[in-house]
Parts: sequence; structure tokens; C-alpha cells
Amino acid sequence: MQNDSSIARLAAILREEVKRSRPGDRLPSSREIMRRHGVSPITVSRAIARLAAEGLVISKPGSGVYVAPSHPATAETPDTSWQTVALGDRVVDDSAVTTLLAEPPDGVVPLTGGYLHPDLRPAKALAAAMARAVRRPDAWSAPPLNGLAGLRRWFAAEVGGTVTQNDVLVMGGGQAALAHAFRALAAPGGPVLVETPTYPGALAAARAAGLRVVAVPIDEEGVRPELLAEAFALTGARVFYCQPTLHNPTGATLPRHRREEVLAVARAAGAFVIEDDYAAYFAAGRVPPPLVTLDAHGTVVHVRSLSKISAASLRIAGVIARGPAAHRLRAVQAVDSFFVARPLQEAALEFIGSPAWRRHLAEVQREVVSRQRALLTALARHAPAARVHLVPRGGMHLWVRLPQEVDEASLVEAARLNGVLVSPGRIYYPSEPPGPRLRLTHTAAAGAADLEEGVRRLGAVLAQGAGGTEAAGTRGTGA
Repeated sequence: MQNDSSIARLAAILREEVKRSRPGDRLPSSREIMRRHGVSPITVSRAIARLAAEGLVISKPGSGVYVAPSHPATAETPDTSWQTVALGDRVVDDSAVTTLLAEPPDGVVPLTGGYLHPDLRPAKALAAAMARAVRRPDAWSAPPLNGLAGLRRWFAAEVGGTVTQNDVLVMGGGQAALAHAFRALAAPGGPVLVETPTYPGALAAARAAGLRVVAVPIDEEGVRPELLAEAFALTGARVFYCQPTLHNPTGATLPRHRREEVLAVARAAGAFVIEDDYAAYFAAGRVPPPLVTLDAHGTVVHVRSLSKISAASLRIAGVIARGPAAHRLRAVQAVDSFFVARPLQEAALEFIGSPAWRRHLAEVQREVVSRQRALLTALARHAPAARVHLVPRGGMHLWVRLPQEVDEASLVEAARLNGVLVSPGRIYYPSEPPGPRLRLTHTAAAGAADLEEGVRRLGAVLAQGAGGTEAAGTRGTGA
């Protein structure tokens, strides 16, 4: 027993010595260990055997005992470097999306994000809707693969025109709908046309589908049809992704005559148009009809989501498509995930069918007008060097141009350190941006006071010359 105790004590001493050493270092000789610790050769031999069994040391006869290449803490972490070769050179870049989804730390004002501030969410109405939904007799049964009939009928009525419930497929939110649409409508390796700038989540989804993104310039009225036609001709693309109403990030709204021109261009090219109607419920006043209501040939695949106007976790979107494209979209979703969970569909149906839906819609639309005004006032007061691209008729964001000499990345980081989060313009461009830009969101902050404080913090950083400017107020060009 005394011998076992001596072995354990010596093993503990040597274990600590190994931890202080580097892999490959040689331990003292057995004779030196015996001299230092007053132990027998057998005790030394058995203590080293214990360390060897633990993977801490390697004994090399005739040479000595060496610290093993990795300690147990390191050895427990699997070596996954082989996966780099197995995965190949395809990259799924989620950085822009996860940045927009991140919750702001306490005390930091969010002038970025894609969803409503918690105070604007209809939390009580959604909770009540979910409680009613799960009490429905078939709440936990599998729904129809294309979605509940009542929900599809509602989306068709909301979009209008000649759209019927048979044209609607219920999907798990707008982002999933875009990912499915890119995969269904375009072959991997092929080109897809997008507005520039555009929603970074769409860029990420297109690239994850293996598509080559090609930028088409826009102006203050949206995409330019003549340049769209040129891009179709040069690339042979068969898909164009766009946001005709309250474009993210610029706020541009495509007028009706341009909508008709875009449809004519796409039809001549034999191409699909993915219409992302993300801001359908954020418009302040009348906007032109959705592209899909002007389409008689199955050119448009329309996406409309409930997540942004309600809560991020209400992952429900209606996708409108006709012909073989509709079948392809249904097949892609069925293969990927079967269907959207029925309790969530039932809850969405309960919510939009209740008086709370219209009350919530009216409240958010009032807030949009009020918050946009507050953000514009704060920019004029605290950050005059940040020039607003245009004042949209609603929406969630403002797109601002910074003086050309500003280092955008440095400014965004300095603003974060000063307690305000903003979206860097570069993430909205599929290729090189024309200059420093920011997207500023007014629906993610708590209210007008926070918007004022956030812009004050941003303006202070800009005025201090962060990013290499003294806020000279030079005006950039292009979107």
C-alpha cells in the first residue's frame, strides 16, 4: 500500500511537470528523478508507466522519456482537418446573415436588424393564437404538403389579382423560400441576376445553392430595365431576384411602368423573376401592385412572409408559383423538410384571422412613419455627413452615403465600441461597392429616444474622424 501511495505521489508530481513542458521535451532521467524525490527505481518505472498509459509521455528505450505530442485536453479534441479536403472549395458564408440576426448587448442601440423590436411584436396575440391552435383536433397531424387550405386562401387574397389558393405553397419563412426558389429554378454553377445593392441573405442563399451572382444596377426607382435586358443577354441567366417594393437596403419602389418593362424583359429572355415582397406590410400609403399580379405567363415566383411583420419565430411564408415551376418548388420542399409544422401554420391562421392582426398592422404602419421621421431628424441633427439616398414611402430602413474618404469597416467598428450597431454597406453588394454606405434600421430600436441616442453616438464617431474623415460631407454617387 505504501508503495502504491509513493507511485501515485510521484505520478502526480511528474504530471504537473509535463503540463509545464512543451510536446517533445525530455523528462529528467530515472536516476535524476530517484535523486530528487528519494524513491526507488521500481517507483519511478511504475509512475512513468502511469503517465504513458494516460498519453502524457512517450518512453523511448535507450533515449529517455519525452512529453507526448499532445496533452489529454488536446487529445480529447478530434482532429477534423481532413474535412477541409472532403468538403472541397465550396463555401457557405453566413457572416452577413448571422450579423443581422444577432441580439444587441445591453446598453447598445441597434440601428440594424430585420425584425421588430420586442415592444412592437404582437406577443400576447400570438400566444393566444398558439393556445387556440394547439387545441384544434388535428393540430398534431401532418398538414397538406402545400400548406393548410385556409392559410393558402388567405395569402392568395392578400396578394390579389388572379392568384388562387392553388397557386400558393406555404414555406418556413422568407429565407427558406428564397433558398428553395434558387435551388428549384436555377442549375448549380449557373448565373442568377440580382439588383445591386441587395439583401445579403439572398446573396448567401444563391451562393449556397452554387449559383454565380451577377449584379444589375438600380437607381432611385429600382432596377433599370435596359440594363436588366443587357445582363440577360450577356449571361444567359434564367433567374432574376428582386425586391420591387421598398427595396432592401435603398428603399426604392419600382413604378408600375418599370414593373411591366421588367416582366417583358424577363419573358423575352425566357427567365423567372423571384419577387421578394418582404416589405408588403410596411408601406406607408399606396404602392404599385405586386409583379405577380401583372404576370399572365408564370414568369414570377412571389414570396411574402409573416415573420417580419409579426415575430421572427413565426416562420411562415406564402410562395406563389404556377406551372412546372410550382411543382419543382413543392418537390424541393418535400424532399428537404416534408412540410411546415402544422401547429405553426394553425397558429398563423388563428392570428391573421383575429381582430388583433389588423390592429397590429395599423400600429406598425403608424410606427413606421413616426420612426422614419425620428431617424431622419436625428441624422440631420447629429450626422449631417451621412447623406440619405432617398426617403422611402415606408419600410424599415434608410440607406445613407458616407463621405468617400471614410473607411466603412473602421467606422462600423468604432460605432460598435461607442454603443451603436449599424449595418456596413459592403455586405449588400455582390461585387465591389461604389463607396462607403450604411443601412440604418428604425424598427429594431426601442423607440424615438433610442433612435436619437443611437444616431448621436454614430455622429460623434463620424465627427471624430473615425475611418479617416472629419465628416466633410462629400456626396457619393450611385446607390
